[in-house]
Amino acid sequence: MTRSSAAPAALHGAAGLIGRLLYGANVDRAAKARARIGLAIVVFSLVYGVIAARLLLYGLAADPAATRRSTASDAVATARPDILDRNGEVLATDVRTPSLFAEPRKIIDVDEAVELLTATLPDLDARELRERLSSRRGFIWLRREITSRQQADIHRLGIPGIGFLNENKRVYPNGAVVSHVIGHVNIDNQGIAGIEKWLDGRGLADLHLAGLATDRLQKPVELSIDLRVQHALREELLAARERYKVKVAAAGLVTDVRSGEVVAMVSVPDYDPNDPRQALDETRLNRLTTGVFELGSTFKALTVAMALDSGKATLSSTFDARAPLRYGRFEINDYHAQRRILSLPEVFTYSSNIGTARMALGQGIEAHKAFLRKMGQLERLRTELPESAEPLVPKNWAELNTVTIAFGHGIAVAPLQAVMAVGALMNGGRLIPPTFLKRSEAEAATLAKAVIKPETSMRMRYLMRLNAEKGSARRVDVPGYYVGGKTGTAEKVVNGHYSKTRLLTTFMAVLPSDEPRYLITIILDEPQPTPETKGFATSGWNAAPTAGRVVERIAPLLGLAPRFDLPPADRQILAVTSAIR
Repeated sequence: MTRSSAAPAALHGAAGLIGRLLYGANVDRAAKARARIGLAIVVFSLVYGVIAARLLLYGLAADPAATRRSTASDAVATARPDILDRNGEVLATDVRTPSLFAEPRKIIDVDEAVELLTATLPDLDARELRERLSSRRGFIWLRREITSRQQADIHRLGIPGIGFLNENKRVYPNGAVVSHVIGHVNIDNQGIAGIEKWLDGRGLADLHLAGLATDRLQKPVELSIDLRVQHALREELLAARERYKVKVAAAGLVTDVRSGEVVAMVSVPDYDPNDPRQALDETRLNRLTTGVFELGSTFKALTVAMALDSGKATLSSTFDARAPLRYGRFEINDYHAQRRILSLPEVFTYSSNIGTARMALGQGIEAHKAFLRKMGQLERLRTELPESAEPLVPKNWAELNTVTIAFGHGIAVAPLQAVMAVGALMNGGRLIPPTFLKRSEAEAATLAKAVIKPETSMRMRYLMRLNAEKGSARRVDVPGYYVGGKTGTAEKVVNGHYSKTRLLTTFMAVLPSDEPRYLITIILDEPQPTPETKGFATSGWNAAPTAGRVVERIAPLLGLAPRFDLPPADRQILAVTSAIR
């Protein structure tokens, strides 16, 4: 064998060895090849399928930074439930509005983007915009809540890395009318005041963060507010500010004494929650829950009720009001001084400071404090509204404190707090926590606490009506509605001293007196004497007639039919029981 013929033989022998190792000695090589080609095709198909699927997902998915911000946006600026009045009228709702964002990492030409955007949105700061677009961050907001026209104009610019997210914007159709009840939200649709803040505190904020607060999950919130009554009360308070030249503010409440519901609450000046910046003005605070005031003679209703309920006084009791009370350099006088011995009803109708002080002294300091605590006047009142004020109570409660607090000086409470207590005097003696949510009388009964006897409540209703018939509340008497009430005029503290010229006037009216349903409260902060009031600025001349005008407007709205030719209070109210003399 030559060298050249030996080489092919060697190669053939090597190929045979490899073939036997790969296929074995007795296997059909063609079948084996076909099987392995098929396997390769399957493997490559799977690999390319996975690659294609990943490319598809990548193409459909947003940038991770934008995705994260979008999720956060949905959590923060997502839907809130509608807020309705007791009759289903919308007080607050959401609308969808676009917001402009940028992804700086995707911006190709920052200078061009700044030039185009500032041309469309001239109020954007060009320097700040350039710095932000050059930051290489994954996501930034450029402008929240733009208009549809602005969105269309920017979209036509075709700037890479610029996009839009639809957010929920809170809208208040009634503007300022219910502002102090509803409150408002911030740019992220988070509640920061009023019922809006209460909603977040009840778990809505947690739903936002979890991404679960969608439109479909939101149940409307029904308030106790009657928008019709709210409008009427606000209009009358604005008119009263003009009529009586009120320098500071006016406020009013309508409450249901049987359920504790707040049917209307107005404090003017108020603000438009669609422009929350107005709420920063300190003159626009809600004086009915956030402010505390010495309410003057309206507090006498509590003192008289305390004396009657204790059994130490009756409607036949008398009190010496012939001379002022003296405590060191302090002298307690009567504004409508009679300078004689007064019966208990006369103490109430003449609003005698001296007689009321003697009633409180007859109870003693500790009994007086205990009664006011039982009536909810010594601790902060809690309602759905987060804004509430702590009452100002004497640290060292002495006899002089009992004397002055008896007629409404020396203790300052939130007006809604005092209204709650007077409501208990009218409804049969049950202290019911006030609420801004719809509540039935049956539900209120489970929360009510008996604080005075039913017969004491009846006597107080008699005194309230008697005061409208012949006392300081005569200007509140509206024919057909059997209104009762109590005036209150308090001198304001200025630089540590009571001012004779700066007054806070209050009036509380019960409607109707024989079967109480509603309590109307009017507060005027620094009304001025006018020709119409014959030079007076006290409650009977301004707050009381304002309450009368409110009664005339809202009684029909509340379904109260007029009743004419009703007898005087001693026959209509006291005659229902022979036990009362």
